[in-house]
Amino acid sequence: MSGLLRRLVSPAPPTLQRDTVRLRLEDAEIDVLRVRDPRARRIKLSVDERGVRLTLPPRASLVMGERFLQEHRGWLSEQLRNYQSHNLPPPLVIGEPGLLPLRGELLPLHWETGRYAHLEIDAAGACLHLPARGTEATVRRTLREFYEAQTRADVGQWLPRYLPSLPRAPSRLRLKVMSSQWGSLAPDGSMALDLALVLGRPSAFEYVLVHELCHLIQANHSPAFWDEVEQRFPAWREERDYFQREGRRLKAMLRQLL
Repeated sequence: MSGLLRRLVSPAPPTLQRDTVRLRLEDAEIDVLRVRDPRARRIKLSVDERGVRLTLPPRASLVMGERFLQEHRGWLSEQLRNYQSHNLPPPLVIGEPGLLPLRGELLPLHWETGRYAHLEIDAAGACLHLPARGTEATVRRTLREFYEAQTRADVGQWLPRYLPSLPRAPSRLRLKVMSSQWGSLAPDGSMALDLALVLGRPSAFEYVLVHELCHLIQANHSPAFWDEVEQRFPAWREERDYFQREGRRLKAMLRQLL
C-alpha cells in the first residue's frame, strides 16, 4: 500500500479537547487546564512549569473531574507551594523596582516612561521603557522580545567557533518556551532552543548549543555522539548537573515573566 493510500484509509489520530476551569484554592483562584485525552486510562492531576493540568479519559464525566480536583486540593496546594519556593524573584509590578534574571544574574530593574516599549541594559542594571498606557501584556511582549534578542546574540557569538568542524550549519533557529527539553534538532537541520537558557549561566547555555550542533553529526545519543560533545565541550557533565539542580527554577522564572 502506498504512503498516500495508507494516509487516506487510516483513521485520523485522536485529538485532545482542551478548556480551562477556575479553581478556588486557599486565598486565590487558579486556572486549571482540563484536557480530555483519548489515550488516557485514568483521571490525572499534574503540576509543572506550565501550570496545573487535569487529564480526563474519554468516559470520565466533567462532574468526576470536578470531584477529583476537590479531593486533591491539599496535594495541589502543596505542589504549587513547592514551585513557588524555588527562590524565584518577586513578580514584576509595573512602575516598581524589581529584579530581572539574565545570564545567571539578577539585574536591578527600573522603569521609565517612553514613546514605545523596549528594555535595555544600562549602568544601573536594566531599564524597561513603557508608554503611559502600557499594560501587563505589553510588558510580557517586551520581555519576550528582549530575551529573544539576547539569546540570538549569544548564539551568534558562539556558533562561529563550532561551524568549521560541522558538516553543515543549522538551517534555522527557533526560540521556544519548552516544558521539559532545552533544545532539539529536526531532521531538516532546524534547531529549537528553550528561551529559558538565557536566564541561566552562559556556560550551560553554550553546552546545550554544542549538544544540538553535535546532532548534525550523530542523530542519536550513542557513545559516538558523546565523543563529539566531549571533543568540543569537555565540561559538559558539569553543565548537565547544573540543569539538574537549576533547570526547574529557570523554567519557572521564565513562565513567571512571560
